Amino acid sequence: MLEVFGYFSAILIGVLLGLIGGGGSILTVPILVYLFKVDTVLATAYSLFIVGTTSAVGSIPCFRQRLVNIRTAIVFGLPSIAAVFLTRKFIVPALPDQMFSIGNTLFTKDMFLLLLFALLMVAASYSMIKKSKPAEVSGEQQFNYPLILLEGLVVGVLTGLVGAGGGFLIIPALVLLSKLPMKTAVGTSLVIIAAKSLIGFFGESGETPIAWSFLLLFTSFSVAGIFLGNLLGKKIDGEKLKPAFGWFVLVMGCYMIVHELWIK
Repeated sequence: MLEVFGYFSAILIGVLLGLIGGGGSILTVPILVYLFKVDTVLATAYSLFIVGTTSAVGSIPCFRQRLVNIRTAIVFGLPSIAAVFLTRKFIVPALPDQMFSIGNTLFTKDMFLLLLFALLMVAASYSMIKKSKPAEVSGEQQFNYPLILLEGLVVGVLTGLVGAGGGFLIIPALVLLSKLPMKTAVGTSLVIIAAKSLIGFFGESGETPIAWSFLLLFTSFSVAGIFLGNLLGKKIDGEKLKPAFGWFVLVMGCYMIVHELWIK
């Protein structure tokens, strides 16, 4: 029964991506860990492939509608891709199984990654719930390279550690730091997420045992959800759904924190 619900949730990931342009991928790791009982570190690797493939498919309509700025994707994507690759290749394997303890609580590697992911979910939920949107700046496009480098490195490390796409961080940065219109920022962010996630995954896949039959099946459900989300998007305003989904993500993040610290 849990697996059936898990595959239904995989469809939901794609539907949300199609409806609101992102956010759904934040559910991937919790679904893999809690519904399919996948090891935490392996779940973050699987999430990279699922998020990357789903974002790549989701970016195709954006290319057709000319809502992808290739130059911006390269400038923002390169530091992020490098950070993801190095994080998966060196930092994640170097993390000890028993990291540190606070009082009587021992923080293991899996526990640390899940708590970090939960905090990321809480941060993502805030960006979805708040009504204000990043200001769309008009004028000639220009790049703030130091901030772009810093943002790319931060998002890349987070993606490498927890397997999340980080669209809620990338989209505002694209608008504010490179003066992209919101719709173009969404399309460009999908390309960046796809590139860094898939490169991060394949950069370590040779060292990680991959259950390809399960991974491809889960990913196919998620990709199918994109097409369903695109169809629903013609009748439903995705922006109106975003705050409700944000509250759901907030509850899930808080549950993960409580589960890892006190229930487990």
